Amino acid sequence: MRVPALVGALSRTRTSASLTDHLCMRDSALVEVQHLTKLFGNFKAVDDVSFFVRASEIVGLLGPSGAGKTTTIHMMLGLISPTAGSVRIFGKRLEENREQILQKVSFTAPYVLFPTRLTVFENLLVFARLYRVNHPSSKIRELLRMFAIEHLKNKPVSRLSSGENTRVGLCKAFMSDPKLLLMDEPTAYLDPQLALHVKEILLNMQYRSGTTILYTSHNMAEVEEMCSRIIFLNRGRVLATGTPIEVTQTILKENRTEPALREVFLHLARRQPNEVA
Repeated sequence: MRVPALVGALSRTRTSASLTDHLCMRDSALVEVQHLTKLFGNFKAVDDVSFFVRASEIVGLLGPSGAGKTTTIHMMLGLISPTAGSVRIFGKRLEENREQILQKVSFTAPYVLFPTRLTVFENLLVFARLYRVNHPSSKIRELLRMFAIEHLKNKPVSRLSSGENTRVGLCKAFMSDPKLLLMDEPTAYLDPQLALHVKEILLNMQYRSGTTILYTSHNMAEVEEMCSRIIFLNRGRVLATGTPIEVTQTILKENRTEPALREVFLHLARRQPNEVA
């Protein structure tokens, strides 16, 4: 099946899926986040957040800046410890099984920095060895071709543009053929053509390999197209979960027939801190 046709088929399925179907399949969750809370001093960045992600889903973790999205992902990776709550991935508690879990998990974000004096190839080779990738040189060449940056192989990272650096990060994320991919703004700094190319790769990866993807984005149209479900955060709390149309209806409190996540986002962003969503 060609990718554009796949996008359309998936979008129609995601729009029509019911909340009952999602709840009935909760037992098959690959990721379970329960009552996750994170305090930085007196500031509560994440406040009693709970959600699940099923195997082979693409789920969007959305919300205005400062909603707690990145902090939540960092706790899911074990980069920071929660003040309260728990994370289970592949049926195991992250706290006791971090190394075993993270062997099957990968992460990318445009703010991840690489050693600037190393070339693109040298950086990726470091990660290939960390992941114990078989035939690392061949794998790196395959990924460089996939993300259309093979010509940058011998270029120092210090001389890359922001968009090129984003694509190197994507190569790193795909290096270990992860079962779970956590992505923080995966198409940031990419022009529309490159962003479309990355979305096609992600959809193919899910379609062919069953990869589970959780990612954040401020591109609401992209999220509506890609995601089967949405987890919408605001000020550290979950406001709504469900398909894009379900989240639209819940937050706007209107009986919409089409998803309108951009309108939802603006509705929340314009509210004053003391207003109830």
